[in-house]
Amino acid sequence: MTPPTDRTAATPHAPPTPPPPTGSAAAPLPAQEPTPAPAHDLRHHGDAEVRGPAAGLTDLAVNVRADTPPNWLKARIAASLDTLAAYPDGTAARHAVAERHGLPPERVLLTAGAAEAFVLIARALPGRRPVVVHPQFTEPEAALLDAGRPVERVLLRSGDGFRLRPGVIPEDADLVVIGNPTNPTSILHGADALARLARPGRMLVVDEAFMDAVPGESESLAARTDVPGLVVLRSLTKTWGLAGLRIGYVLADPDVIGVLERAQPLWPVSSPALAAAQACSAPMARAEAAHAAHRIAADRAHLIERLTAFDALRVCEPAAGPFVLIRLPGADTVRERLRDLGFAVRRGDTFPGLGQEWLRLAVRDRATTDRFVAALARALPAVTAG
Repeated sequence: MTPPTDRTAATPHAPPTPPPPTGSAAAPLPAQEPTPAPAHDLRHHGDAEVRGPAAGLTDLAVNVRADTPPNWLKARIAASLDTLAAYPDGTAARHAVAERHGLPPERVLLTAGAAEAFVLIARALPGRRPVVVHPQFTEPEAALLDAGRPVERVLLRSGDGFRLRPGVIPEDADLVVIGNPTNPTSILHGADALARLARPGRMLVVDEAFMDAVPGESESLAARTDVPGLVVLRSLTKTWGLAGLRIGYVLADPDVIGVLERAQPLWPVSSPALAAAQACSAPMARAEAAHAAHRIAADRAHLIERLTAFDALRVCEPAAGPFVLIRLPGADTVRERLRDLGFAVRRGDTFPGLGQEWLRLAVRDRATTDRFVAALARALPAVTAG
């Protein structure tokens, strides 16, 4: 299997990168030629931090919204159990998702979570030069590698605040994958900037798994039908607490949907998951998600404000997702110390483009944040004093 190559994002004649602004993640990295990528555990995810003996820790490692699913959604899912004797029929859920985005149903494909969609894309969509923009969720690259496809990484730079610059994607890249807002950086890229990545003969895959946690879903491309080759992925597992149910969907041109659908097994989405998709696309649910997005934004602002009191760490800003990325010396030791103090956080070194000095923190309510900050204050001296 050909290992992926890294390409640090920089335009050939870009002006010198200015010093990082206050609150930025780190000093800029120099441009470099493609080199063999370092090994990363692409299949490590936040849930690994809270399994087994760690199950009782306060969870800041997983980006699923706390206190979900709501009772009304549990009731809808439970009611679907009476239909389990019949094979799943996704027609109603597909129409509900389509209506939610103002699209015809033939532009919608329901999947067993966004992770299945990445596997379908890797196996079924064409592309001789796939490019994955990192740091981001690692499953797209893992799926491509599992499908025997070479992967080139474009690494966004911490000195630029992990923002997308024009011209960083190779012109001949014919399959491009990028997250928005991006996990783990929490950076929200502009919709117009992403749309400009489209090219004839290129599939542009935008992972919007966390877009419904952004107030107003600003910068979403989900409803766009004018961008050639656009494929948008959505997940219902984060906002609604359905990671164990596995439900997501793909929005794309009907021809692309047809290719992906033919790569699916029969009845890929269970009846309870279809019931959830239909329920979460209803106007009442959308209003509840919009309210939650504003609450998350306020809780995130509180978390960032508390974190800025620590001179030893830097927060990657501006953050737009239900999580923040921080950089601090001895982060791996701090993470272990926090576990001893009852808190699980997400290590950053499994994300290409990051290293052991990075941690990702899920946004929680203010009381939980205040308890976490008190624990962090205890964990940091053990590192800085050494």
